[in-house]
Amino acid sequence: MWLCDFGEPIGHEPGAVRPAVMVSADQTAEYDLPIVLPISRTRRGYRTHIEVELSGEPSYVQCELICVRSAQRLLHRVGELDPLEIIRIENILRRLLKL
Repeated sequence: MWLCDFGEPIGHEPGAVRPAVMVSADQTAEYDLPIVLPISRTRRGYRTHIEVELSGEPSYVQCELICVRSAQRLLHRVGELDPLEIIRIENILRRLLKL
C-alpha cells in the first residue's frame, strides 16, 4: 500500500492524498504509470470493497475505482496486504474486468 496524491477529484473520482493499493505488474514500472486502487475509511458495504487494516483502523480498498497514476504521485509506502486480502482483490478484479 502506498500514500498516493490523487489530485483534485471530478464527480465521484477519488481525490486528495490517500492510501492506495498498487496492483500493476512489475513490467509496467518501465512506463512509470502504476495501476492503483484507492482506499477509503468510509464503509459503504459495496461488494467491490475489501476491508483492510491501515494504521490500526478499518479501511476499504475500492476495487471498482481502478486508476492509472504517474509514479510521481506515489509518495511513500504505508503498509502491505496479507495474502488473503490480495486474493480477494484479485477475484474482484477478475469479475469486474471479465478475465
